[in-house]
Amino acid sequence: MLGACRSTKRLKENEALITKLSINGVDKVFEEQAESYVSLDIRPNSPFNLWVYNTFNKKGKKNLGEAPHILDSSLVEVSRGQIQKFLNTKGFLNAKVESAIEVKKKRASISFTATQGPSFKFKDVSFDIKDQEIKDLYLSTRGKFTRITPGERLDEDSIAYERDQIYTLMKKNGYYDFIRQYVRAEIDTNLNNSQGNVTIEILNPDSIPHQQYSIANTYIRIQPSTGIIKQGAERDTAVIDSQYRFYDYSRFFKAKKVAPYIFLNKGEQYSIENVELTNQRLFELNVFKSVSIDFRKRPNSTELIGLIDIIPLKKKSNRIDGDYTFNSSITGANLGLTYQNRNIFGGAEILEIKLRGGLQFDKNLTGGLNDRLLSRDYQVGASLTFPRLVTPFNLPFIGYSGIPRTRLGASFQIYELKDRYLRRAVGANFTHDWLETKYKLHSLTPINVQYALGMIDPVVEQDLINRGYAFFLNTLRSQLVSSSIYNYTLNLAKLSTLSNFTFFNGIVEVGGNTAALAAQLIGKDNSRGQKTLLGVPYYQFAKLETDIRFYRYLGQDKQFVVRLNPGIGYSYGNVKALPFDKQFFAGGSSGIRGWQARTLGPGNYNRSSLESDSTRLNLRNIDQLGDLKFEGNLEYRFKILDNFFGTKVKGATFVDFGNIWQLRDNGFEGAQIKLDKLWQQMAIGTGVGLRFDVSFFVFRLDAGFKVKDPQFRGSDQWITQYYFDREAKKDLKARYAITNNPDRFSTTQIQFGIGMPF
Repeated sequence: MLGACRSTKRLKENEALITKLSINGVDKVFEEQAESYVSLDIRPNSPFNLWVYNTFNKKGKKNLGEAPHILDSSLVEVSRGQIQKFLNTKGFLNAKVESAIEVKKKRASISFTATQGPSFKFKDVSFDIKDQEIKDLYLSTRGKFTRITPGERLDEDSIAYERDQIYTLMKKNGYYDFIRQYVRAEIDTNLNNSQGNVTIEILNPDSIPHQQYSIANTYIRIQPSTGIIKQGAERDTAVIDSQYRFYDYSRFFKAKKVAPYIFLNKGEQYSIENVELTNQRLFELNVFKSVSIDFRKRPNSTELIGLIDIIPLKKKSNRIDGDYTFNSSITGANLGLTYQNRNIFGGAEILEIKLRGGLQFDKNLTGGLNDRLLSRDYQVGASLTFPRLVTPFNLPFIGYSGIPRTRLGASFQIYELKDRYLRRAVGANFTHDWLETKYKLHSLTPINVQYALGMIDPVVEQDLINRGYAFFLNTLRSQLVSSSIYNYTLNLAKLSTLSNFTFFNGIVEVGGNTAALAAQLIGKDNSRGQKTLLGVPYYQFAKLETDIRFYRYLGQDKQFVVRLNPGIGYSYGNVKALPFDKQFFAGGSSGIRGWQARTLGPGNYNRSSLESDSTRLNLRNIDQLGDLKFEGNLEYRFKILDNFFGTKVKGATFVDFGNIWQLRDNGFEGAQIKLDKLWQQMAIGTGVGLRFDVSFFVFRLDAGFKVKDPQFRGSDQWITQYYFDREAKKDLKARYAITNNPDRFSTTQIQFGIGMPF
């Protein structure tokens, strides 16, 4: 493919394809920036992009990939000059850059060589500010942001930053009319020893002092969702706190519920911070499509009248989503419908109702489609979200960093493993979310309850008991799970950025203690010696899970991510097992991608140890769970195509590792964690992926390959040996189909997903 993409067959006699670009003599810290000043048309093509162009554009009817970059000496000269100017702005005022071109067999190499010269430094900094109040304000705060200090490199970016900081400082302190052009920097480099003096000037408008303004009344107009106000249209009006005047042409909103997120307070000094805060919070209510904030000066006054113009989103909407999963034996499909009502009570409350259904099939079973049906899963859920904390007591307003939310939720699920197990569960939860700062999110769920009725086929139940697998019956039988959850997230807002940062998410959950107290008063014992409440046993447990990620930006849409995802759960008291939904599983599109979800681990456990095909079928999707989890991922991300049928295409290569384990010995060989066998119990996978960015979501396709599979022993764990020996691979799959029937072994797993894996 590389040979094809570098082909020069289509080039004319006097054309040359650019295949190499180098920049020499530039400090390493500036190399990437210097390269950005080279014209895009004379940089080497991406090999893949050029291959796509040469493959799909032979007839010139499509615009796919990237056209070959042909040598243009005029662009080389322009780029040379731009690199030299860039070095000048970085303090290398005497820098010189030369270019060289070498052409062989219609392939061109371009090199730029810089002689930087001495780095100029700031020497003396002086100020020429006519307005004494502005001078005092600037000099009293300058130390917090300035990058212009004696001895530092004379960088024009530092000067531009100083201008921006002065502008922002003035706009925060009442100077509504202040513009950037009032700020100038005069630099004198006619000195010895490569130094320069700087004079910061702040001019007055028309030789008069700058004026500070305060806020008067604010007028808020809410238009219909169409953005068109018809002549004679009716409107709701309201006055809040004698300062906010609402004119609601949509007639959907309660003014007193929206007013807390307007920070233009009457009598306070104008501040651009409060303007931006108001704009952000109104958008975060998730009910408005457009928010515009402007001001009008009162005649003969230093007051500003606020004008806020809002267009809401459509009140009601529907969304359909679905997914399809498959491997060598299991296929499945899910379809979901979501109905959303924004502003159901006039205070930006959001009602959401979700319906979801899923079917899973085993292709290796015989018979018709219904005979191959493995499971059914039907769910209905409803949630109501308030843009505030709903509590029985008054709390101080905490909406400055973000919109606090209270969410009430309820759900009902029917899950059936055909002819073996039926589960009906109803749940409810109550959650508070709030932001401590822009990057620190807290979530507290004081009430999280699930009541489930489980019906196990008597034959299946007796088979599990006879074979010593009664442990799993605890997770399948009827149960009551009540818990409280606390979740802390750091830097969630940075996940969509290309920068260097650390992401952290930690979840602590404790369950069953309140139910245990209630059971002491009104509970009864069942035949297995377990305390029951509402006729079913309750669970007592504690669970901790963390997700730590290190994101590193490598320039030019390249990113490297390291992720560690450990977790532990411990059951105690009434039932010596974690609830089914609280146990960990491994594999899947966001975990160790060489395995399908719930098909890896625990530990060295191999399902061939189950004594019959029927037992393996009966326990499918429920025996490969654990109390302890550790997963890690290394992923390198890069850009492939800017435009592929209107979609940006990015690529990824990755290595995944980890497993799950059981803390107690439950009779399953190799499932319990053993520190002296930790390496033998570790799974390793690798793979490649594509991410199709269609602006409003990312569609992801990953191919995961098993490298080390802990269900095998010794050297047989290294699956890589089978990638180069087709007969051995075929023999492994045949043996596995016999020992692990009805399971099948696959070295590769295709994973589909929406959004990034992490």
